[in-house]
Amino acid sequence: MLLIAGLGNPGPTHAKNRHNIGFMAVDEIARRWGFPAARSRFQAQVSEGAIDTPQGPVRTLILKPQTYYNESGRSVGEALKFFKLDPATDLVVFYDEIDLAPGRFRMKAGGGAAGNNGVRSITSQVGPHFRRARLGTGHPGDKALVHSHVLSDFHKADLAWVTPLLEACADAAPLLAVGEDEKYQAEVMRLAPAEKLDPRKLARGE
Repeated sequence: MLLIAGLGNPGPTHAKNRHNIGFMAVDEIARRWGFPAARSRFQAQVSEGAIDTPQGPVRTLILKPQTYYNESGRSVGEALKFFKLDPATDLVVFYDEIDLAPGRFRMKAGGGAAGNNGVRSITSQVGPHFRRARLGTGHPGDKALVHSHVLSDFHKADLAWVTPLLEACADAAPLLAVGEDEKYQAEVMRLAPAEKLDPRKLARGE
């Protein structure tokens, strides 16, 4: 089984926040691959289905922790333990990355939390060795503005890159399901190209 977790905050107030693009990505994967309606389990909204691949369908659990972003590890850890999964191969976490320009996408295996409290929470529960799908949302340009930036809604103009990025993450999911993370990253960026820019300089208009 593959466990795909998206990070975000529960409730309609946060639904369109930059911090919730992880939720948005896994929702699009669930929609694209015909997963059933989510139900409450593991302190999360959970949907179980399959992603079709050339090697056959891969049983997949999509999980959206309802513990609030900074406590996501409680939910992810509970699900991993229940299904006896190996986080290094069986867990993919989708989340917002302010150190990537808007629309950029990067897969990463293991490493530190880089200031992301959701990732830190998961690491505290399952260790650092898990697959990470990082969705670039851009940097506000000043560390003091980060909190309000991630908790603010995407602007209407942002949908020009948000929508194609989410659709690409879903369309390319068979590569993710069979563990081809580098090919998955390349296919997402092929389907939804975004210019490689310095997010801090971009925010300052440099």
